[in-house]
This record gives sequence, structure tokens and C-alpha cells, in this order.
Amino acid sequence: MSVREPQKIVEDIYNKIDELNDKPLDISEDLIESFGEAMKEALRSWSEPQKNEGFRLRMSNIGKPMRQLWFDKNSKNITNRISASTFIKFLYGHLLEELVLLLAQMSGHEVTDQQKEIEVSGIKGHMDCKIDGEVVDIKSASGFSFSKFSKGLLSDEDPFGYLAQLAAYEHAEGTNNGGFLAINKETGELAFYQPEELDKPNVKLRIKELKHKLELVNPPELCYDPIPEGKSGNMRIAKNCVYCPHKFECHKDSNDGEGLRVFKYSKGPMYFTKVVKKPKVDEVYEP
Repeated sequence: MSVREPQKIVEDIYNKIDELNDKPLDISEDLIESFGEAMKEALRSWSEPQKNEGFRLRMSNIGKPMRQLWFDKNSKNITNRISASTFIKFLYGHLLEELVLLLAQMSGHEVTDQQKEIEVSGIKGHMDCKIDGEVVDIKSASGFSFSKFSKGLLSDEDPFGYLAQLAAYEHAEGTNNGGFLAINKETGELAFYQPEELDKPNVKLRIKELKHKLELVNPPELCYDPIPEGKSGNMRIAKNCVYCPHKFECHKDSNDGEGLRVFKYSKGPMYFTKVVKKPKVDEVYEP
């Protein structure tokens, strides 16, 4: 079987599991044992505190916006504390990824090179695996994020840099027909997304540019331009900026040097870079 037909992976998994309607699944004892060991290792790894080695470029972050990475490296305000709920999210993400690999193997596909270390231009990372000889990144996603994989929309919005990460692994391995095998955490649906070659960045040029811009005294240009809020002339930060830990520092010159102004809407706080007409909701002050 080949990932040159990406939908075949999902079809094969679904067909295999559909057998449960009529008979027990034929799962080898070896596969059951290896899955159990993988789950145990995921739990062990999750339960160990991660060493704080400071900022460094990794395969997992080379695709993120350059200004965000610049603040990751240079900001004095960022905290390394992670919430308990985020730790839990990390855990079930790891467990779901092991489940997806099990399903791929159950359906007859070959899974190899799990967590293989690769290096490109001095930047190291660990790939999830290869399936049928092609690099595959396993993703567990919310319903909204899952649609980027199921509908092939990742190239339109890729704030976490997944495409650059895949391109780096493929560059190191000399392959180019890989993709993303994603599971919807809410529904159990699966999707295989194989991006077009033109959607994947030139990873060596990307790393070269990153190394240069991260050494600049001042941060690079904004990751995302502010967008209009209504027709009054008010401007707010883009959606992908809302959860960025650097948003206040990044936009400290907004509102004529006053910085971001935050207004409490029913759907959540909204961060304004320019207020021409004050919104008719409470203004809150953070951080």
C-alpha cells in the first residue's frame, strides 16, 4: 500500500474497523503488546518534568511566524509555567497519536522510523514516523482544526508551522510524498492530508532566514496585520495573535503608545490596537 493514494490509509482503517459489526478483529498479540508498551512509554515520558534549556530552534518551531520566535528568544516577560489542563491535553494528544499508529498497522500499512532523529542545517527534530516509506506527521485535532486536514486547507492558515516541519523531515529523508494523518478528538474521524509540493517551504532557506532575523536587535515585521472591527475605524489584533503570550509586548506601541486596550465581549476579550469609538462593553486591564 502507498501514501501516493493518501485517502487509501483512512479507507483501509475504516474498512478494518467495520469488521467489528460482524466478527472480532484479528489483532496479533505482537501488535497488542507493542501498543501497550507504546502507551506506557507515552505516560512515562509525559510524567517527567521537561528540562528548561531556554530558547532554541527546533523542527517543531521553524515554521512559526518569525516575530513570534524573536519574542520567544528575547522576551523577558514570558513564563515557562504550564497549566494543569494543558498538561492533560498534552497527555491525551500523545495517547491518541499512538492509537492512530495502531490503527494504521492494524489495517495493513507499514509503520517505521518512529521518533527518528533528523537534522537539517544544524536544526534537529524527531519525526513521528514513516508510513509505507513516506514521512507522516500524526495530528490530534479539535473539530475546527481537523477541517484544515480533512478539507486540505492547512496551506491557507498554518500558524504552528506544520508544513515547514513536514518539509524538513522530508528533506532529511529524501522523500516528498508524505503528509498528515489526523484524528478528530471530538468525533473519532480520520483524514489524510497530502499537501502540494508548492505549499511546502524551502526549509534550508527558511532556516537561514530565521537564524539571521533572530539575531536582529529589533523584532521583525508583524506576524499578522491588525484587522478592522466594525466600521468605526477601530482595529483589533488578528485571530492568530489572541493566544500569543507576546501580544502585549508585541503591540506595546499601539493606541498611540498606550498599548493594547482590552474589552470584555460576551464571546471573550477583544484586543484593540486602535480605538476610534469606544465599544459599549466593559474595558478590562491586563496584564
